[in-house]
Amino acid sequence: MKIVAVSQNQQTLDELRHQLATEKSSLEVFLFNGGILQAEAAIDQNRPNLLILETARGDRAELAELELIGLHHPDMAVILLAQSQSPAFLTDAMRVGVREVLPPPPFSGPALQDAIERTQKRVALMHAPAHKGKVLAFIACKGGSGATFLAVNLGYVLAAAYEKRVAVLDLNLHFGNASLFVSDHAPHNTLADVASNIQRLDTSFLSSSMVQVLPHFGVLAAPESPERAAEVRPEHIDALLDLAVAHYDFVILDMGRALDAVSVRALDRANVIFPVLQETLPFIRDAKRLLATFRSLGYGREKINLIVNRYEKSAEIRLNDVEHTLGMKVSHTIPNSFKAVSASVNQGVPVMKIAPHDAVTKTLAHWGKELAGDPPAKSGGWLANLFRKN
Repeated sequence: MKIVAVSQNQQTLDELRHQLATEKSSLEVFLFNGGILQAEAAIDQNRPNLLILETARGDRAELAELELIGLHHPDMAVILLAQSQSPAFLTDAMRVGVREVLPPPPFSGPALQDAIERTQKRVALMHAPAHKGKVLAFIACKGGSGATFLAVNLGYVLAAAYEKRVAVLDLNLHFGNASLFVSDHAPHNTLADVASNIQRLDTSFLSSSMVQVLPHFGVLAAPESPERAAEVRPEHIDALLDLAVAHYDFVILDMGRALDAVSVRALDRANVIFPVLQETLPFIRDAKRLLATFRSLGYGREKINLIVNRYEKSAEIRLNDVEHTLGMKVSHTIPNSFKAVSASVNQGVPVMKIAPHDAVTKTLAHWGKELAGDPPAKSGGWLANLFRKN
């Protein structure tokens, strides 16, 4: 990795020379005595992956100059050395695309090395071979269908049982609560925060904005208010999905029921749409309307996979009645297991953890196997036994 370090303080440059010389990774380092103008010239000449800059003033004017440099070099990360560590300054620095803000030397422990290591990981991801994940969209035919429960719990199964990289994006912009189904951690950032900082969107920013349930499974929460939901625009969805499919095996969209410009843009990008309904007349009526809307949007039948949740063989309305009325086959049925599902939802714990032997968990495991196309990642335990028996 190529690094340009700039400071008007010779002691800082000497300390950086010492710190970077002890790095185990191979680093190409260029040191310059000067300020923001010298930094710009050094960057144009050397094209580094990382700029380490000690601020001379630490004011907004200097940050604005740094932002312009970042716009001309979007693939370059920035570590800022600044005396000020106030929340206001850190927020301003983040907004102009600064990755890390550290106090100037003497450095406390391995702070600089850790920051450089994080930058190296980001650079490696940027140059990783092209990857194209699948986009799965879940949409409720009627409120209370269980679409969110299925979306996040299927995502958890794909990550936990098959070691797939999974991102759930809560696109129910006004009433989304997908993260609460699998975690009790309040989201630090939401989709609105990502949208308002779309110019600095990369894998690291997206991952840090998520509620991380597992190391390779995260949920990007919906905006916390209707006012903030208005900040999310269709072009933000394009940018978000372009990045997500490049770094995740599965990108699961938990859609709201409103079909607006944002949701339609997301549905356009989905490989498969899963409308979720139950075996009652109100659900079937709304499902028929939704399927008609999908036809008007030009979505082919191969893109639509019907899901019947809380399925019971003895229900008054049978499965073939549902299929006949809607004019298409049901892709998956999820059994009615009220006790296990209620416990999962009420406790915010994935059903796979809270009821590993329940019929719903086993159904999700089979569904995950079908999507993953792999045997279970875990060689032992109930999941492996389940598939050996079947």
